[in-house]
Amino acid sequence: MSVTATGISDAVPVVPRGKSLREGFSMFSNPKSITGLIILGVFTFLAIFGPLIAPYDPDAIDLLHRNEPPTAAHLLGTTHMGQDVLSQIIIGTRGVLVVGFLAGIFATFIAVVVGVTAGYVSGGKSEALSALTNVFLIVPGLPLIIIVASQFDDPSIVLIAGVLAITGWAWGARVLRAQTMSLRNRDFIQAARVNGEPLYRIIAVEMLPNLMAVIASSFVGTVVAAILIQTTLAFVGVTPISNWNWGTILFWAQSNNAFPDKWWWYLPAGLCIALVGMALALVNFGIDEYVNPRLRSAGQRARALRKKGYSMSDGATIVAESAGIPAPATPAASSDAP
Repeated sequence: MSVTATGISDAVPVVPRGKSLREGFSMFSNPKSITGLIILGVFTFLAIFGPLIAPYDPDAIDLLHRNEPPTAAHLLGTTHMGQDVLSQIIIGTRGVLVVGFLAGIFATFIAVVVGVTAGYVSGGKSEALSALTNVFLIVPGLPLIIIVASQFDDPSIVLIAGVLAITGWAWGARVLRAQTMSLRNRDFIQAARVNGEPLYRIIAVEMLPNLMAVIASSFVGTVVAAILIQTTLAFVGVTPISNWNWGTILFWAQSNNAFPDKWWWYLPAGLCIALVGMALALVNFGIDEYVNPRLRSAGQRARALRKKGYSMSDGATIVAESAGIPAPATPAASSDAP
């Protein structure tokens, strides 16, 4: 194991599988991942225990406290009917997260099955799956979802998530097909074929670990898109406006001319949507670092430098000097009088 001038090891020691829980979940050491997981944890807590911690019934009408800004009694103000906005946001969190993550799981599963299979097999099967993917790529998702949802008086969460998944898996499948085609002729895949490994094991053990970054990005993108589309459906009134979610809050705010003066009615719901999207993106950064050895090594070195009090520029100078490369002269040192 080599050690640089900074005292940071260039090589990461190999830890036997199952012996180190921290190695298995090393993405959690990334500050971006930790921040994203904390934000998601808060919203998950609200989704699970929302009915228990909401200060009021979101449907309760209080005509004596209509259109009030935030106060001690109503931390996020009230609506035109005196309903507590904070309670509506807390209760509406469950529907948003359940639909988003269900749609992400369904769509990612379909994308992995179709995309990896289309990339691994060849000939007519691959072309047929590719053609199927292209058909779903050009299907207008939002109009189709509006048509399907409008056929039901009270569409269930699973139905909405299923429709979102059917219209959202194609892009991830196309990317996975391209990545799988670049992997199928690698030496380790050819060695597995020669050893007589079954197809399911080659895909599950040899290929999928190398596709985790793409799969994670596809999942995150699908969840964010599903949340945005679901809130859009509620905002335009396609889904029942009696089922509370953040889009429903925006619908009632827009219907009662809350923009722009009554900011407490619409701004918190919009910020919640943005926070969930940001949290998922931060978790995705951590997953990328975990599955990509180059990013993981760079992140470990950067964190080690910060612990020793160095900046990234200091680290680059130290590494260059240890390699025998002279450091560039500063303007003050290079300007000698004749």
